[in-house]
Amino acid sequence: MSDTAEGRKKELVSLTREGLACTRCDLAESRTQVVFGAGDPDADLMLVGEAPGAEEDRIGLPFIGRSGILLNRLLEESGISREEVFITSTLKCRPPGNRDPRAAEIESCRPWLFEQIRLIQPRVVATLGNFATRLLSGNPAGITRVHGRAQVHTFGEHTVFLYPLFHPAAALRSTGTAEMLRQDIEALPALLAGDLSGAQMGERT
Repeated sequence: MSDTAEGRKKELVSLTREGLACTRCDLAESRTQVVFGAGDPDADLMLVGEAPGAEEDRIGLPFIGRSGILLNRLLEESGISREEVFITSTLKCRPPGNRDPRAAEIESCRPWLFEQIRLIQPRVVATLGNFATRLLSGNPAGITRVHGRAQVHTFGEHTVFLYPLFHPAAALRSTGTAEMLRQDIEALPALLAGDLSGAQMGERT
């Protein structure tokens, strides 16, 4: 891997090209297109959702429907522009009917996500909802128990704050969940400025 941001950016472009032609699971047969991810390739904040929805599958970009509009607004209210983050999902293809991701699909897509983390090298990886949180934390606990509590995890040689958040789709269905999501996102700027140097893997902050 390149040691420079420009080199990693070039590798991410190559990875994206490869990912757009992925046929590792059966979702390749039903998708309109791969939604590999979008944003700043040198971002300090990486957001990981569940899977593309109908709008994302049609356009090819993550979080552009109602959930994305809410997410953008909450980020902006906390002083974070969407242009300065990188957004992707656990699955890169839409499951038919927006059903939940299946274990085999998650496992097929897992290498793409971990390679994105390796190349982007974010300081904070915010997981949106249960599927992304369980995959990246290795913990089966539900999002209700762990949201808003930063953990320190190492992926390969890169250490990050892993920060579980409610999925914006859940916030659209519940005003209580929306308020908890708002409060958790408000804590992101301080977390982005936090010190990872003395943190231990698996530690919660």
